[in-house]
Amino acid sequence: MTTSAPLLAGIEAGGTKFLCAVGTGPDDLRAQARIPTTTPDRTLAEVRAFLDGARAAHGPFAALGVACFGPVDLDRASPTWGRILATPKPGWSGVDVAGALGAAAGVPVAFDTDVDGAAVAEGRWGAGRGLDPFVYLTVGTGIGGGAVVHGRPLHGLGHPEMGHLPVPHDRVADPFPGCCPYHGDCLEGLASGTAIAARWGRPAPELLDRPEVWDLEAAYLGAAVASIVWTLSPRRVIVGGGVGGVPGLLERVRAQVSARLGGYLAQPAVSGDLRDFVVAPALGERAGVLGALALAADLAGRA
Repeated sequence: MTTSAPLLAGIEAGGTKFLCAVGTGPDDLRAQARIPTTTPDRTLAEVRAFLDGARAAHGPFAALGVACFGPVDLDRASPTWGRILATPKPGWSGVDVAGALGAAAGVPVAFDTDVDGAAVAEGRWGAGRGLDPFVYLTVGTGIGGGAVVHGRPLHGLGHPEMGHLPVPHDRVADPFPGCCPYHGDCLEGLASGTAIAARWGRPAPELLDRPEVWDLEAAYLGAAVASIVWTLSPRRVIVGGGVGGVPGLLERVRAQVSARLGGYLAQPAVSGDLRDFVVAPALGERAGVLGALALAADLAGRA
């Protein structure tokens, strides 16, 4: 299906893969590609080749949206806007992702984090539709979070770093020190896929039959979600990512959140089993790249 809406390009720049799309939205994707994240030069060259081919096949783009792994500089007044900042991903610190891809596309660039992109997409087409504010938390190799307030991702000093929230850590019950290179036992250091593999000696997909793994994981995620609720008062928390999608984990997280809220909030959304409050993404793996298209659409609409 084609529409009269302007043609857009979107790139989800992830730590393991770049997802690329050209179209106008989830029901109108005219070109797509999945490119492994290797070195910056090779990866960005492959993305540029995709953009060149899509433009030749489908016509010019009105704007490009990039939803990128971070941390990134989102301050357009900064000389390093559009760049990845200090990241543990080898070779990617300081890379000018927005500049390189914007030059290739030849159009204005909207640039945000990958989790903010996913949040925007879920707000427009998925599990956050009609809700304001809401939070998207992704739990995978790392942990990140985005808050959508008045229809836009929340920015301030930079972008939210919900993965680095401090969470209660009982070192007797869980002697694992944490694996965050900056904070040790922050949320990411204790509950990311990286932390799970380091603590238990096997990656998360090989631990699905170990309830103690997921009880502990839910305790950390539940503590973090409760802190987010107290701080931002979202109408819904969407939990995505490879670890976030482990069968049965969300039910455990809901129970932990409910226990930590302690009945203090009277709103119906956080009463009962929280089935409609802590939810899975509606867009699945497409959320990030669709979010990049949504960012591009917003930029094109403001131009």
